Amino acid sequence: MSPELQARLIEAGLDPQAVENVVRVALAEDGDVDVTSEPIFSQERESAADFTARAAGVVAGILPALVVFEALGVRVVESPVLDGDSVTPGQVILTVEGPTRRVLRAERIALNLLTHLSGIATATSRWVEAIAGTKTRVRDTRKTLPGLRSLQKYAVRCGGGVNHRMGLSDAALIKDNHVAAAGSVTKAYQAVRAAYPDLHIQVECDTLEQVEEALAAGAESILLDNMPPETMARAVHLTGGRAELEASGGLTVDRARDVAVTGVDYLAVGALTHSASVLDIGLDFHEAPQAGT
Repeated sequence: MSPELQARLIEAGLDPQAVENVVRVALAEDGDVDVTSEPIFSQERESAADFTARAAGVVAGILPALVVFEALGVRVVESPVLDGDSVTPGQVILTVEGPTRRVLRAERIALNLLTHLSGIATATSRWVEAIAGTKTRVRDTRKTLPGLRSLQKYAVRCGGGVNHRMGLSDAALIKDNHVAAAGSVTKAYQAVRAAYPDLHIQVECDTLEQVEEALAAGAESILLDNMPPETMARAVHLTGGRAELEASGGLTVDRARDVAVTGVDYLAVGALTHSASVLDIGLDFHEAPQAGT
């Protein structure tokens, strides 16, 4: 990977090696030979093509797509859109050129990344728009596809959301099973705090009584699980700014604002990554490539 592309990935909060690994796996899945294109197009045949939005949305995935193009020797002629930009139907996102065989080999892998990640960014932007004007922010979860977590969470950032923990080691989340095993919220919190004195700990609470117990134990973050908005509002008043509050469970974009106006700090939305529809993006050749030279 070129130093310039590595620098762009790092600046965007992506690990170049991790992105390269995703691309390498995708290339391997397609095999070594394109039995359709190779008999039809000569090695010398070159083509230019546009990646074009066919629906309105927010784009994410251009940077990993650039890794695909570079790996296959496809040149990016123009890139008028950046990850995080809004697009309208018919808007060109990228223009590429190179050997026709290579452009066609790059097409599906680049589109898989662009459409999926742009779908996540677009879905996130709808949640962000729904709660605009409140202090609440939209946050993702660990409900991601294996191997794609960093890219999916990147897409959430492109859509205006923020990331929760990346894995099980960078922050603790004490859930109901942990509480049941430990015997209480207090005991579970104390066990994790003793093992990791400096770690950020979030405690999932189903009731206001558990919220009070978590606050007394010293929790700096509380997940309000499946509480109605009126109960969340009471939790906000009870907490009085002593801990971050995150709403979770049964949230929909239509009722997002009702939850946000309670004063919670975050909405935990697993659907951003596990249920987002793709954004329709297609590849259009400037001229239909002809067989042979």
